[in-house]
Amino acid sequence: MRLWVVSHTYIVDLNCDKLKAMAALAVDGGKPLDITVVVPRTWKPGGVVGGTIRPQGYDQGNFRVVPVGNLSQTHQGLLCFRAELVSLLRQHPPDVIQVEQGAKSLAYAQLIALNWLLKLGAKRVLFTWWNLPYGLRPPLLWLERYNLHHTDGAIAGNRDAAAILRQRGYRGPITVLPQLGVNEQQFCPRPQPEMAAALGLLPRDCPEEFTVGYIGRFVPEKGLRTLAEALAGLPELPWRWLLVGRGPLRAEVGARMQQAGLGDRLRWVESVPHADIPRYLNVMNALVLPSETTSYWKEQFGHVLIEAMACGVPVIGSDSGEIPHVIGDAGLVFPEGEVAALRDRLQSLMQRPALADDLAARGHQRAIAHFTNRVLAEKQLAFYDQVMIE
Repeated sequence: MRLWVVSHTYIVDLNCDKLKAMAALAVDGGKPLDITVVVPRTWKPGGVVGGTIRPQGYDQGNFRVVPVGNLSQTHQGLLCFRAELVSLLRQHPPDVIQVEQGAKSLAYAQLIALNWLLKLGAKRVLFTWWNLPYGLRPPLLWLERYNLHHTDGAIAGNRDAAAILRQRGYRGPITVLPQLGVNEQQFCPRPQPEMAAALGLLPRDCPEEFTVGYIGRFVPEKGLRTLAEALAGLPELPWRWLLVGRGPLRAEVGARMQQAGLGDRLRWVESVPHADIPRYLNVMNALVLPSETTSYWKEQFGHVLIEAMACGVPVIGSDSGEIPHVIGDAGLVFPEGEVAALRDRLQSLMQRPALADDLAARGHQRAIAHFTNRVLAEKQLAFYDQVMIE
């Protein structure tokens, strides 16, 4: 089978690990799979990453990444590609075209149209994270209808996204799979005493101190105010708070903890390369993702949760969006925005080492069983088999 995957997500090569696992599995199983990953030649991700990314293409035989000239360098839905895409389609004609820009994307409509014009006969698959209800007016309404009408299979990154696709009128096959898995060789339990010392922390196996971790954007919808208030109510316990990331709430959170007389317990780290995230996770006694739903956003997955679980770090998450389904019974969940409930979960982990050890073990088992790149690759290949026979 010849598979095309089109998305700005894969401008970062690390994000291609699941696709590479698919190619390897297909070869091992005697079912050759040729994968072409199409990415924009220039992309400006904004947010924490910032700057401009110009990915490098490469060809490994049955797996290649091809940067193609693009229109729009910042907007996922407006991304589409220049005329060189046509020659690439002729050079590597696909059996399946998967576009991972959502149901309303111009890139998906472009690939649907070229599939018809070039008489390729490829099956068309979309991927979407979008998990909040919405309304549309023309021409976006027409664009979405065109895309969904010409879709042979859909991959939703979470359960709510699958429900939204049904609400929007899609009736074809759907599977729920996250876009990216976790690399269990990179994200694994590994003591980091040197990192802890450099941060002014004790190693995580020391009972004299409990390191609470947060990794992500410092923005209101991530629930940092709730986590700050929860920790401020536990001054008698020996915790430290390690925050990895950046954003506009840094000053406010710092001021709140100073007001509570706890400012010296905070540790701030900015601009960490993704390859270094396991080192920071492995100094934490717990990872907290306290996301809070807004009118425009709900937690779509919470990838840092599976990275923490793979490292054997107990996790606490709110019940926003997909978080409870990611954690399952392998961590603690609290009602989003409820300070007392989060404080209770934190206190339980700090004062009950046996509970923390149990959740660490269960989290690691869950990450390996459900969220590695290999596991997700197997499930995605099985979905393609379903789509091909529909």
